[in-house]
Amino acid sequence: MASKYRSRLGIGAVLLAGLAALAATRLSAHEVPNDVTIQTFIKPEGPRLRLLVRIPLVALRDMTWPFKATDILDINRATPELTNAATLWLGDEATLFEGDRRLPSPSVAAIRATLPTDRSFESYDQALALVTGPPAPDTDDISIKEGFLDGLFEYPIESEASRFSIDPRWGRLGIRALTVIRLLRPNGAIRTFELTGNPGLVRLDPSWFQAARRFISLGFGHILDGTDHLLFLFCLVVPFRRFRDLVVVVTAFTVAHSVTLLASAYGLAPESLWFP
Repeated sequence: MASKYRSRLGIGAVLLAGLAALAATRLSAHEVPNDVTIQTFIKPEGPRLRLLVRIPLVALRDMTWPFKATDILDINRATPELTNAATLWLGDEATLFEGDRRLPSPSVAAIRATLPTDRSFESYDQALALVTGPPAPDTDDISIKEGFLDGLFEYPIESEASRFSIDPRWGRLGIRALTVIRLLRPNGAIRTFELTGNPGLVRLDPSWFQAARRFISLGFGHILDGTDHLLFLFCLVVPFRRFRDLVVVVTAFTVAHSVTLLASAYGLAPESLWFP
């Protein structure tokens, strides 16, 4: 009896170990990556707005990918799942506006998987040619841990000269999600934005009032989030008992901070390694 009991215990332990290993495997397959960079181009062209997106495949979780080898996509069968992933994680999680009018849900005009060595997203023309061109050959070994998903979304618009905004909710794609947006205006001008997490509504071509309001809110948030800034301001406040003197000091600090930022932005800051 004792030997049968020990045998059953041994079988149970093996089964538990197997279940634990399976659970660990499934958990690792759905882990949120630490750092994710989403590269985008936005360009209004005639009656449509084009949104080009590149995202690491590893950030697209809970997808049933077809494999031809371990972690290697079967490109011939991957298009439907790539389209689903682009719609679920990108198209549905970004809202674009023309002026104050919300644009309808986009259509997925093109989609593909791309090798991690590709550099087409260094320019809009190269990225568009890649995404709208032929799919990757089935001889490419594109790993879901290192490869990219490239997609082209299209929105109907009334005029390419309109002011556009975007509310990207891509923060859950990674623990630290960085979105790089490059807006190409009809006159050839390019505006670049770097956004972290879920930044809320971002005016891509703001009026002076909208830009000033956003910079002011960001400035206050930057001051309040930094313990060193608050401590410095507290030390400035301590010697003053009259409100008028305090206003002068705080205003001088604000102006000096703004001058420093402007000088850094226009390349007037020292280039020594200690300065940053």
